[in-house]
Amino acid sequence: MSNVTLIGYGSGNVASVRFALERLGARVRITADPADLDEAERVILPGVGAAGYAMQRLNALGLVEPLRQFKRPLMGVCLGQQLLFETSAEDGGVDLLGLIPGRVEAILPAPSRPSPHMGWSRLAIRRPDPLLEGVKDGDWAYFVHGFVCPDGPATLAAADYGVAIPAVVNSANRWGCQFHPERSAAAGARILKNFLEIPA
Repeated sequence: MSNVTLIGYGSGNVASVRFALERLGARVRITADPADLDEAERVILPGVGAAGYAMQRLNALGLVEPLRQFKRPLMGVCLGQQLLFETSAEDGGVDLLGLIPGRVEAILPAPSRPSPHMGWSRLAIRRPDPLLEGVKDGDWAYFVHGFVCPDGPATLAAADYGVAIPAVVNSANRWGCQFHPERSAAAGARILKNFLEIPA
């Protein structure tokens, strides 16, 4: 049985992620204590809402440097994926965790592309990764976001929303899901299961 630490910093969908993990048999700890990261087997950083507020909370709780220094599997979910990057254009510019190169930008609305991107989109797998084991090209995932990460070498899977939406990213021991795996049916459950099985 895997142990997973959920960062509960007041800007995330912690309860629904916890329940999804527990359904997979994981032992889940919710914490905002930086000291707990020292012994954490793996960490999930959830997030909804504004990047600026999320970073204020992480800074206030002393979690920024422990997250930057964490060497075991780390996954950001929704806003949590965006926080892995360097900066965001939100609120006039926000410094993020800086774990993956690039700047998060607003989704530019268009008649066929309202913002926020809300609903089900298909995943296009770019390259294999342990997090995507058993996830098929064309599987559906549930998105709710108004900002988008840069599409670059870190992108493992993308969604088409008139522009490419980096849906799953990876750099070293850090992964991100722009969508909500806990709300993404079988594909989302498989991704969470895979994360629990990545060697710590």
